[in-house]
Amino acid sequence: MMNENFVCEHCGNKVTKSSYTARDHCPFCLYSKHVDINPGDRRNSCLGLLKPIGIEKYKDTFKIVYLCKTCGKTHKNIMEKEDNMDLIISLSVQK
Repeated sequence: MMNENFVCEHCGNKVTKSSYTARDHCPFCLYSKHVDINPGDRRNSCLGLLKPIGIEKYKDTFKIVYLCKTCGKTHKNIMEKEDNMDLIISLSVQK
């Protein structure tokens, strides 16, 4: 599983690697990139931007629901403790 620093292609912020899991989205704007087939493998050739479109309950936390702007597939990533809570809340109230 790869865990690496990156620059967010949506907002341009520098994102540092996670201290506890493979970082799979930007904690500032919540956008992700369609790079994984399985979490952390970086084997997906799509490479499209994943736009956050919603939130769903998952065990004792939440998953961010994404729509890939390139291939149109939906994808989900587990919310991280560093994520922008204002954006998480705004996604939770969207209809």
